Amino acid sequence: MAKNGAEACGLLLLVSMFLSMLFSSCTGSEVELLLSIKSSMQDPLHSLSNWNISLSYCQWTGIACHDSYHVSKIALSGKNLSGKVPESLFHFPYMETLDISDNQLSGEIPINIFSCSSMRFLNLSNNNLTGPIPEGSIPRLQVLDLSNNMLSGEIPEEIGFFSGLEFLDLGGNVLVGGIPKSISNMTGLEFLTLASNQLVGEIPRELGFLKGLKWLYLGYNNLSGGVPMEIGKLTSLNHLDLVCNNLTGEIPPSIGNLTNLRYLYLYINKLTGPVPQSIFGLKHLISLDLSDNFLSGGIPELAIQLQKLEILHLFSNNFTGKIPNAIASLPHLQVLQLWSNNFSGEIPKKLGNQNNLTVLDLSTNNLTGKIPKGLCESGVLFKLILFSNALDGEIPNSLGHCKRLKRIRLQNNRLSGELSRELTKLPLVYFLDLSNNNLSGTISGRSWEMPELQMLSLARNNFSGHLPESFGSEKLENLDLSDNGFLGKIPASFGNLSELMQLKLSENEISGNIPQELSSCMSLVSLNLSHNQLNGLIPSSLSKMPVLGQLDLSVNQLYGEIPRNLGQVESLVQVNVSHNRLHGHLPSTGAFLAINSSAVVGNRLCGGDATTGLPPCKGVKTPVWWLFVTCTLVFLAILILFSFLVVYVRQRRDLELEVKRVENCQLEFFDSKTSRDIKVDDVLLSMRDENVISRGRRGVSYKGTCARSNMQFFIKEICETSSGLTGSELGKLRHPNIIKLIATCRLKKSGFFVYEYVEGKKLSEVAPGMSWERRGKMGLGIAKALRYLHRHGLPGGGLGSELSPEKIIVDGRDEPRLRLITIMCTDTKRFISSAYVAPEAIKTKDITEKSDIYGFGLILIELLTGKNPADEEFGAYGSVVEWARYCYSDCHLDTWVDPMVRGHVSNNQNQIVEAMNLALHCTAGDPMARPFAKDVVKTLECVTRPSSCVFRP
Repeated sequence: MAKNGAEACGLLLLVSMFLSMLFSSCTGSEVELLLSIKSSMQDPLHSLSNWNISLSYCQWTGIACHDSYHVSKIALSGKNLSGKVPESLFHFPYMETLDISDNQLSGEIPINIFSCSSMRFLNLSNNNLTGPIPEGSIPRLQVLDLSNNMLSGEIPEEIGFFSGLEFLDLGGNVLVGGIPKSISNMTGLEFLTLASNQLVGEIPRELGFLKGLKWLYLGYNNLSGGVPMEIGKLTSLNHLDLVCNNLTGEIPPSIGNLTNLRYLYLYINKLTGPVPQSIFGLKHLISLDLSDNFLSGGIPELAIQLQKLEILHLFSNNFTGKIPNAIASLPHLQVLQLWSNNFSGEIPKKLGNQNNLTVLDLSTNNLTGKIPKGLCESGVLFKLILFSNALDGEIPNSLGHCKRLKRIRLQNNRLSGELSRELTKLPLVYFLDLSNNNLSGTISGRSWEMPELQMLSLARNNFSGHLPESFGSEKLENLDLSDNGFLGKIPASFGNLSELMQLKLSENEISGNIPQELSSCMSLVSLNLSHNQLNGLIPSSLSKMPVLGQLDLSVNQLYGEIPRNLGQVESLVQVNVSHNRLHGHLPSTGAFLAINSSAVVGNRLCGGDATTGLPPCKGVKTPVWWLFVTCTLVFLAILILFSFLVVYVRQRRDLELEVKRVENCQLEFFDSKTSRDIKVDDVLLSMRDENVISRGRRGVSYKGTCARSNMQFFIKEICETSSGLTGSELGKLRHPNIIKLIATCRLKKSGFFVYEYVEGKKLSEVAPGMSWERRGKMGLGIAKALRYLHRHGLPGGGLGSELSPEKIIVDGRDEPRLRLITIMCTDTKRFISSAYVAPEAIKTKDITEKSDIYGFGLILIELLTGKNPADEEFGAYGSVVEWARYCYSDCHLDTWVDPMVRGHVSNNQNQIVEAMNLALHCTAGDPMARPFAKDVVKTLECVTRPSSCVFRP
């Protein structure tokens, strides 16, 4: 008996020794391990401040213990920790849960990540981790989440050894290769996400063995082949997402076996053939999206079985036949989008009566008949899109009672009748397009009460009568009433539309003068009043419109001369005054310089170059009385000039004495007001160490103060100059997004630029905290400055290599401001060190307009993603441009957009995608493929103000 007891004790001792050896990699003081972890990571939020020996480590932030002694859980999610993942995190023998997600951790995952067999929950998602997924496995691990990092390489074949996994998420990385068939060994898996990688090959048929799978998300990869019929064996599945791949062939009917399926997403693939009828038997389906494929055939009345369906997206396919009446009987249906197909016949008459419709888009089909009266029966419809069909009849009066409507697009149909008074009183509508129909009647003499209206188009109809004094909105940006039968005068009240950017009243019967009040529309970019019966003079006040770019006054009865100052509007690029009764000289500046003959024909004008086709202006005999008046004026002018000359000589003598006190300094002013205040001494006395703002490779920057008026200014020292100092060019520039150059001070071997002082912060400092709307505003402001510079023909926009967030100031009005320089350094290599310089500029050492656009594209990428081109985290991609190009084409939006604006994605997804598309065009490798600044501005205006452009609804 004693012998047996001794043997038992010996065996127990051996087991203890074995366990000690087993956990040798996890031994040591756990408090020491925790303190080493703290010391190896940066903790800007001081989340680990109570990790010290004055408190039991089981009470430290994020720490839980198994038995008041051994660490069982470390949960440090969202603490903004940075640095590498320490290997010591995986040395705890009793660790069951490790969650360090949503931080800024970088580097590769330690190779011992799978060394602790006690681990059940492991989450390293939403960091900046790189490198491959380490080999190894923990058979009892239940949750493994490595999503939204920058992990690369192939998914290890050993992944199948995680036989106890229930949750596996490797999405949002840059993994390549195929999906390992060994995944089928994880028979307990319920959640599998491999989305947003670069996976290729076919979807393994072996996935059919995962009978417990509830969520399968393989979207946003490059998978090919067909949808395997074995997926039909996953009868527990409630979410199937295979979107944005290159899947081909027909949808397998076996998907109809997934009786628990609630969400089926197969959009943006290359699927063909009809939709299997078995899919319409999935009675628990909530959302069905098969859009952007090549599917054909019709939609059967069997759709009536989808009684729980809320969202149906079948747009951008080749479907034919009628829209089934069954769809009108789906009680929970909220979103129905069938646009860009070949559906024909009438819209189901009862559509909307039993549904809960919020969005209805049936545009770009071959639908006929009338618009059903009950579309808005639920009272919650906010988007109604039916354009480009063959619908006829009147617009139902019932739509006028749909008070939640925001967007109405019924253009390009055959609608007739008059507008109901209720339709022009919808309080939330911001976009109303009824153009290209057969609508008639008057639109004045009624109350327009649409306070949110931004875009209104009634063009190409049969409306008549006078124009209304108001449309009930101060937010109107785009007003198109062209090609109707309107008559009478243009209301002077149109001048109150301060946000108006486009006004088209062409091809009507409007008469009278062009109202002077239109010049109050300070945001107006395009004004088209052509093909009317307007008379009188062209108002000279039009020259006061700061952003007017297109002006068409052709085919009217205007007379008199073209106002001289109209040619001085810098923004004006396109003018048409043909077929009027104008006479006199053609202005010789601005948009009139190289105007085409077709834009001035049909008048009695003269002058201009050969392109105008106009005769030269002849001299006119001068009457004697006019000669007498002229001589008198000349005599008085000479007398005044002599007086000024005396004063000038005295001031010049004083100035020369002042200049002689400073060796060879010549201060050239470009602003008359500041020239009276700032003197050479003010500039030189300000150039002291206590006034230094920054020191750079080009020289030192100072903040200066004028002794007389206490006015502040900014001084930029320039390195050794060449003979081509072009400050005089820059000094003439005036733009709200460009910091004004006041003066230059040129010395023997150097020089200084003196600018207005702008109070603000660098764009690089404030951008991380900006909303999407503010970032879009920043991009647009910078683009407008570039457009202005490039119009003035400055080499490289006068920016050198300074187009970067570090060099852009955001002022107190939240506007981006550019400070211009000139390339004056004799050592040209010195300006090619910025990360924002185009590749060709690095080789040629020449900054051009196209290289400006490249730098702008990098800034736009940074505003969208938060990634700096100087960052060293792009791995195999080599640059932020290639990384962004990949993300745009192959990743889900959530994986590349800056986390600070991720919450805005749902409301601005189209705009963000359009902005990234523009950024990639701007950073094209071939300079000739990059857009011009004017095109960049136009695109960004559409992005930041979508109501002013024709976007997809």
